[in-house]
Amino acid sequence: MKEGLNIVKELVLPSDYQSLIDVEKLVGTVCQDLGVNDEAFGNVLIAVSEAVNNAISHGNQNNPDLNVTINVLNDPTVFCIQVKDQGNGFAYDALPDPTAPENIFKESGRGVFLMKNLADEVEFENPGNTVNLYFQK
Repeated sequence: MKEGLNIVKELVLPSDYQSLIDVEKLVGTVCQDLGVNDEAFGNVLIAVSEAVNNAISHGNQNNPDLNVTINVLNDPTVFCIQVKDQGNGFAYDALPDPTAPENIFKESGRGVFLMKNLADEVEFENPGNTVNLYFQK
């Protein structure tokens, strides 16, 4: 986590795909409060939705007794949306390339790729159950 960012909002959700409605509301409120333009809003929403989907399905194994915590952090030039699950993490530095010919037709495996292409910076914290998505203002 970068220095100097302050938590401005926190949302704790059960590992249930219905929670994505609350994620969309949170992202909408945050982007409106920070003056994020419409194009950037779409990038933030998709990146955060992918992170939450991964937290629910891969991290918490769809266990509704486990939570996903979303923190919104802010400073004058950047904001961060942090998504943390209660799982064991994963080897985030050893993911297969979803654009490789052998992976191109697979139905999954593109979430982290999308996050990295939509956020300005993506940072995983060990053991891999926390992702920080950074966006410039």
